[in-house]
Amino acid sequence: MIPNRSLVLMAAALLAAVPVSAQSTAPKGKGKGKAKAGALLEIPRVEKKDVICFALYTVSDQILKLTAQLYPLDANDPKVARLEIEKDGQWTEIARTDIIEAGWTAPFRVEKWDDTQDHKYRVCHGTEATYEGLIRKNPIGKKELIVAGFTGNSITPAHGGDISRQDILYNIKKIDADVLFFSGDQVYDHHRHYAAWLKFGRDFGEIIKDRPTISLPDDHDAGQPNLWGESGKVSTLPGAADGGYIQPGEYVQEVERAQTSHLPDPADPHKIGQGIGVWFTNLNWGDVDFAILEDRKFKTGPAGRVPKQGPRPDHIDDPNYDPATVDIPGAVLLGERQLKFLDAWAQDWHEAKMKVALSATIFCGGAHIHGSANGRLHADMDSNGWPQSGRNRALSALRKGFAFHYAGDQHLATIFHQGIDEYRDAIWSFCVPSIANLYLRWWDPVEPGANRQPGAPDYTGDQLDGFGNKVTSYAAANPEKEPGPGNLLNTRAAGYGIVRLNTADRTITMECWPRNVDITDPATKQYPGWPLTISQFDNYNPPSWGKLGQLSFDVEDPVVQLIDADTKEILYTVRANGTTFTPGAPNGKTFIIKAGKNTPDTLVTEAAKTGGEAMSVSLK
Repeated sequence: MIPNRSLVLMAAALLAAVPVSAQSTAPKGKGKGKAKAGALLEIPRVEKKDVICFALYTVSDQILKLTAQLYPLDANDPKVARLEIEKDGQWTEIARTDIIEAGWTAPFRVEKWDDTQDHKYRVCHGTEATYEGLIRKNPIGKKELIVAGFTGNSITPAHGGDISRQDILYNIKKIDADVLFFSGDQVYDHHRHYAAWLKFGRDFGEIIKDRPTISLPDDHDAGQPNLWGESGKVSTLPGAADGGYIQPGEYVQEVERAQTSHLPDPADPHKIGQGIGVWFTNLNWGDVDFAILEDRKFKTGPAGRVPKQGPRPDHIDDPNYDPATVDIPGAVLLGERQLKFLDAWAQDWHEAKMKVALSATIFCGGAHIHGSANGRLHADMDSNGWPQSGRNRALSALRKGFAFHYAGDQHLATIFHQGIDEYRDAIWSFCVPSIANLYLRWWDPVEPGANRQPGAPDYTGDQLDGFGNKVTSYAAANPEKEPGPGNLLNTRAAGYGIVRLNTADRTITMECWPRNVDITDPATKQYPGWPLTISQFDNYNPPSWGKLGQLSFDVEDPVVQLIDADTKEILYTVRANGTTFTPGAPNGKTFIIKAGKNTPDTLVTEAAKTGGEAMSVSLK
């Protein structure tokens, strides 16, 4: 985020002054070398055969969604695109779609997709233009699903934004990532998303075209410095801290169509204010069920609601303030629609062994210092640490499915084990570093954390964030206090994340890599604190809990559900690993246990207690 209003207004004026270069002869290249600052915002004129810039796709539950992004068409050009796949050495058309002129996108949707094999595809336009890629088979049964995570694609040369992305392409192809996850701020042009999105496609299309890609538009993509969407209201304040959108609804719709129309169908498609759609959904791929969340769209803006305690409505610089005073009644984070979706998602384990939540950013205040080494900020309401009640509801919903959280936005890579009522009683979160770091942040608590790992830095351990939320820090890729000038990327702690989801042993390995290194070289070092491996079951394993008796099943990997016998609340639902499972549970209570091959449809017991006896369960 950009915290200084004068910087925002200055940047907006500069960007608005850059004309669309309709006569540019800039090549449709792969982003090699450095480009001039102005060239980053041009719309190149391309030949008819190159009018398709790139394409993004996902496949989930046998439905293919693919969006082709085109350069501007002439008035007499056809406004239809075709999708073909190769069968027996011949190209066969399987779909065609009208091209949407506002943003020049061609969205395809194909049902009953055969995801058991790879398919070469090509998008065609007119008689000359084709764009080819590979739609991969669903990697069910693959021991390790590799998800590459990115955020913050700054275009500013002073921050390394004009440095080639070839190092990223090289490494992603070398490790052959299964899924790409762009968590937000793919675009930093607040007025001309389309031109910058084409540049993004030229930079990353080479890896996007051949693997499922999840892209989540965040505040800068939508054309504003920060975003509290408030269900689509119109913002009236500079910086939008009153909630809502600065750009017109049509602009936001175009942004979201370009970046999200290839995602699986939304879980609840009802539109919000200004005709803006929603895209929160889930993607089931490679035995992993991904929840794709919109953690900005429904969020309440603080201005006019929260007592101002700093230079801006969303910044608190008084370390002695009472966090309870800002956790105001009625303030929303995810909103009821998404919480309802997450409740159902946490219980649904069809074709899934693990669950991962994807969103723009993590559910805590993940930085203490903003902008410069002396810029200590006590609390930032743009973070998802606020509102605290909404944050706790989000974590409560996610831990019911033992979900791991993968996100970005903060420009600072971190690993936190989140807590609600006690430390470490909720999910783990990994925030990836920026591709090119526009605005620096540091995780630097005043006091050392408690219960640190032996030899761990002072900034790790149990702490409270600026909103009084319980967090346990395990790693932070803090930039140098005086970064550069020799290395505009790594001294600013730029990079990206790799998460390895091992569906065989149910472990999650987090990796955090700097830019311009070979990540397959054993001599290459990750940022301090990485890699770190956790168990899937660490995402809901409070220290105060006990254990119920071991359950033994006559089927592999059943789904187990634990219910509070008094309140009938579902504590969690999870797929066991193997034929035994020992449920964790709060002490001093009685629980109902249900289980089943794919759904918890068989009653196991109505009176389980911690310290109880082992049980054999038949599910045949």
